[in-house]
Amino acid sequence: MTRTDSPPAWDERTQLTTFLDYTRATALAKCEGLAQADARKAPLPGSPLMTLAGVVNHLRWVEYSWFEVVFLGGEDEGPWTDEDPDREMRIAVDMPLADVLAEYEEQSARYRELVAAHDLDTPAKLPRVDGRHPDLRWILLHLIEETARHNGHLDIIREVIDGTTGS
Repeated sequence: MTRTDSPPAWDERTQLTTFLDYTRATALAKCEGLAQADARKAPLPGSPLMTLAGVVNHLRWVEYSWFEVVFLGGEDEGPWTDEDPDREMRIAVDMPLADVLAEYEEQSARYRELVAAHDLDTPAKLPRVDGRHPDLRWILLHLIEETARHNGHLDIIREVIDGTTGS
């Protein structure tokens, strides 16, 4: 995945998709050169689920939830349960980091195609808690915000683990 925040065109769709791809690529960059054992470390005392692998897996499943479940109206087959709502973060520590990253990249490619095939004004099949149906534009903006926020977490975790900063 190319990491750039400069869109090849200045229309709204290209700007939104470029920024989502940029935040996705930044999440992947935070994991470059990371040892498997380090991907499982949760160095923040008050956040035992905040591992690099867990956060990336969370990002993967957040996109799944918004695109597959909310936007398309599909069945929710995510890993979470009522008893373990953060399970996607918990199970990631038992997965090879390479698999977590590959699944995120493969899914991002599928969602890139999904977004390209729909108008930004297309409403989601499922409503939000307030009963309103977000459009695809809002979902893209929300995912940019969500991914960027978690990139800050990844940055902090990586720095605490091995001193790597930047990207």
